[in-house]
Amino acid sequence: MYDLNLPSFEYQVKKADDRYWIFDVLRKKYLVLTPEEWVRQHFVHHLLRDLAYPRALIRVEGGLSYNQLSKRSDIVVFDRLGAPWMVIECKAPTQPINQNTVHQASTYNATLRAPYLVVTNGLSHYYFQVDWQENKTERLSSLPAYISL
Repeated sequence: MYDLNLPSFEYQVKKADDRYWIFDVLRKKYLVLTPEEWVRQHFVHHLLRDLAYPRALIRVEGGLSYNQLSKRSDIVVFDRLGAPWMVIECKAPTQPINQNTVHQASTYNATLRAPYLVVTNGLSHYYFQVDWQENKTERLSSLPAYISL
């Protein structure tokens, strides 16, 4: 797999059915190890270990609707009251983050209306704070830790 610009973690990988699988600590099962899943698992562990977000507040690959279409969000972090607080869109390391990628993530967030938005390919990370009342988006240099919630 790829070396990422995210902290490493103790991952569990196995080979079965001529494919590699990685264990997801949130869903408690093995998933096919794709480049995007590699990024998603690294980011989940970054949230858990480095930013101290509780497991119970993180949902991976949850469903959502946008313009009557069913979509899947990569990672959604909820606040203490159960409202979406952060939407994270993960891409493969080979996929550059561009205007279209950020637009896609913003489209998902238009439904959830989380105040934080992240777009990452594991190498580059873009963090945004969204003020829905003022209709403003500000780029951030880092993510807030859970304690700031």
